[in-house]
Amino acid sequence: MCLIVFDWRPEAAGGAVLTLAANRDEYLSRETAPLDWWPDGSGVLAGRDLVGGGTWLGLSRDGRFAALTNYRAPQAFRADAPTRGTLVADYLTGPVQQPLDYLRCVSARAAQYNGFNLIVGDLARRELAWYCNQADSPPSRLPAGVHGISNAVLDTPWPKLVRKRTELGALAKGEDAPSLDALIALMRDPRIAPDAELPSTGISLERERALSAAFIETAGYGTRGTTALRVATDGAALSVDIIERSDDDGSHRLVRPGNYERRFKFAIDPPFDKRGRHRSVGFNDPVR
Repeated sequence: MCLIVFDWRPEAAGGAVLTLAANRDEYLSRETAPLDWWPDGSGVLAGRDLVGGGTWLGLSRDGRFAALTNYRAPQAFRADAPTRGTLVADYLTGPVQQPLDYLRCVSARAAQYNGFNLIVGDLARRELAWYCNQADSPPSRLPAGVHGISNAVLDTPWPKLVRKRTELGALAKGEDAPSLDALIALMRDPRIAPDAELPSTGISLERERALSAAFIETAGYGTRGTTALRVATDGAALSVDIIERSDDDGSHRLVRPGNYERRFKFAIDPPFDKRGRHRSVGFNDPVR
């Protein structure tokens, strides 16, 4: 996952609490399972990296959410580092933890991983937090507002991040909530940034140009899928609507432009009662 923009409204009494659009960029040969309920009874809805075993973005029926991007630091890359996708999977499948508590545990062992940004949230509690193992700051709660993450720290003003964050903000301010299809279209944008606006991250100018697009297309590497997510409230309950559109129909053969799509909708079933006490939740009914 290499570009995420989102509108976070934790105090919303009605309508969207979280509106998010994201592109996953990856080597085209890396085998991936599409967005689906995991068959292990964990109540997790996510795609899956079939090489490393983790995932890049997902939710659980009890309202946990997590997403990850890689941090671009080619000189510091270690081929023997553990896969970063397990950081998302472990939060979604493990014991319920408050987002900051989980990120503090991650930060204690973060040096073993290549660079990453990690967002985790407990949507039932209206909490969202962020941590980057290449930043000078500790894990922190995310304030309300429109934010973006690419392959640097939160809200670093790379051209594609600024453009898509601005476009999402404009859509979210409209009279009607943007459709998930509009969010997908927003992210499938192949425009390249002008050279004067490109960051310098230790790769060639040609590569910087190619990666400056929101929707990346290069030989062997590019945007593998786009996710659009809305978590909304009617004042009492939270509901999730999510689409993944990709170029892979499940056979690991890519066809551009991608039109393979999966849509899911479900109600969040939080693991806490009205007094904030934990209650057991059964996840043996993964209904699409």
